[in-house]
Formats: sequence, structure tokens, C-alpha cells
Amino acid sequence: MLQFLPFQGARVTRQISAENPTGEPGGACRWDEAHPENTIDQGQGLKVHPFLSLQPGECATLADIQGPGCINEFFITTDHRYSSELVLRIYWDDEPSPSVECPLGAFFANGFDEDKHPVHSQPVVVLPRNAYNCYWQMPFRRRAKMTLTNDGESNIGCVAYRVLYQLYELPDDVMYFHAQYRRSVTTPEDPTYTIIDGISGAGCYVGTYLAWNSLNSSWWGEGEVKFYIDGDGSYPTMADNGTEDYFGGSFGFSPFNSDLGGNAEQTYSTAYLGMPLAKLDNTMGGRRYSLYRWHIMDSIGFFHQLRVTVDTLGWWRKKGLRPLGEDIASVAYWYQYENHAPFPPLPSVEKRWDR
Repeated sequence: MLQFLPFQGARVTRQISAENPTGEPGGACRWDEAHPENTIDQGQGLKVHPFLSLQPGECATLADIQGPGCINEFFITTDHRYSSELVLRIYWDDEPSPSVECPLGAFFANGFDEDKHPVHSQPVVVLPRNAYNCYWQMPFRRRAKMTLTNDGESNIGCVAYRVLYQLYELPDDVMYFHAQYRRSVTTPEDPTYTIIDGISGAGCYVGTYLAWNSLNSSWWGEGEVKFYIDGDGSYPTMADNGTEDYFGGSFGFSPFNSDLGGNAEQTYSTAYLGMPLAKLDNTMGGRRYSLYRWHIMDSIGFFHQLRVTVDTLGWWRKKGLRPLGEDIASVAYWYQYENHAPFPPLPSVEKRWDR
């Protein structure tokens, strides 16, 4: 990607933050007329307004940008412990419903409030502590609006953020970024979890994140990730070899030179895929796994429709595959031409909490 930098040309570059909420030229670190006493120099430029706070139920507009242009980088951090209570929404070109709607942590491949972890990948980087960095490229023609809502019951004292973007004319065939969150529990009678359904139009699928609560004491990842593309019925066009294979692992994510048995999953985090969390404290019961796969070099194109699922399967000893009941949350990431189909209702804050 470095080879393209010399050919980008001069572009109008702006950054929105609490210090410059409009991104206007010369608009950062201005005197806070309401509270100059809160700054070390009476608001003359030294860290005047580095973050915002959020009351319970409050929706803050992080950015409202007139296009055309592209959001190139988004950083956010907070002192709030429960990222599932914060909802990120992004709207393109005055659309009535968001194209991105996710709990904050899950959007950054961190789906567990009590088990935060670093992520070292190309489009998403998470660092200590609660430092969320996003490099998904997000073009827009007329307007980009980004909001953050506090669905919790406590005041959040610190939300620091920045949105770096460039303004320039876009090609006619540009697609828009989308991300959708879901959570549900499968059953042995119906061991299929739907990652995304109802995508209509043309586009490409670029990423999967799963926050997987394994509710069983044995191996859980034998199910296949399946892609039903452009009118597929009961059978998909694409099916992987197993859950661990889809996320780049093999043989139960077992360590090198292991006997391929037991619950000894080994964590990893790479540019395009990873399992940065494998919480194995309870070896005879529920365990937690955080898994991501970015389809950057291998995006999955579609012209009309797309549905993505994963089966929750383990092993019966001496009996073959075993359907499992598992608690899974997910985020699907894709680009498509607008207008997108309406998203299903976001699960309530209680249903997004750890359990």
C-alpha cells in the first residue's frame, strides 16, 4: 500500500476531535468561553477541550462532515468500563437509517466488557487501555455523520476521539462502508448462527468478527462458515472447512507439537485474521473466544444478495458431529452501493451485556 502514497496528490485534509468539533481550518484548541478556568492558560491553546462527557441516554454527534470525501482514520477511547453500553452509528448522505450500528467494543473486535484484549490487524488496532483505532476507508458523497450513544445508567466522564478525513471528488463506482451487529443463542435443534442476512444490492463482503461464548466443555469449532450468494437456496456457494479454518487456524487452534486434544487453544493476532482472546479458565464449562477475519485481499463479491452463517458443531465421542447451543455475538463488515436494506433492531443494552 505504501506504493500509492506518492500518487495521492495534494488533498484537503481535516481532523475532527473534541478540540475541533467542526474540523474547520484553525479551529482547534480555541478558547472555551464557558469554562476558561478549566484550562491551564485560560483557554489560549494548551489542551483546551480534549474530550467530551456523555450523560445516560445522551447521543453525541462525533462528526458531521460535508462531502465529497473519505474518512481515513477513526480513533476513540473512554474511561467507561462497559463498551457494550456505547453504540456507534454512522450515516451516509442523509440516509434515514445508519449504515454502521454496533456496540463500540464489538466494532473494534472486542465483544466482551470483562475481557478486553489487544488487536494487531490492518484495519483495526486495539491497544491498552480502551484505545480503539480504525482504518476502514469510508467514502461519502454529500455528508457523513457519526454519533455515539450512552445506553447505560451512569455518566461517562471521558470520551476522547478523532476523525481524520480528506475532501476530494469520488469516482462514480465508489461503494459505502457498512457494519452490523447481532447476538443470539443457537440450540442443538437449530445449530446455525446467522452472521448477516438481508443484504440486497451489489457490493463486497470484507470482514467477520465473532465474540463466541462456548457453553460446552468440549471442542466447539467444527461448524463451517457459509456464504449464500445471489439467490442461493438451501445450499451455499462457499463453505469453509471448519470454524478454526475460516479464521486461519487448524486442528482446534492447538499449539505446535500438541496432541491435538483438550481445550488448549492458542491465541494469535495478525494483519488479516486472528483469535486474540481465548479465555480457558473454566476447562469443564463455558469459555470465551474473540475471532476476526478481514477479507481485504480476498473480498467476497455479490451482485444481488448475501447471507452469511456459521454452524455451532462439536464432536460426540465415537459418534461424529455434535450440534451445540452456543451464545454468539457478531459484526459483519461490507461495502455496497446505497441504498442498503434496513437493519434488524439492535439488541437492547441488557442483551448486549456479558453473560
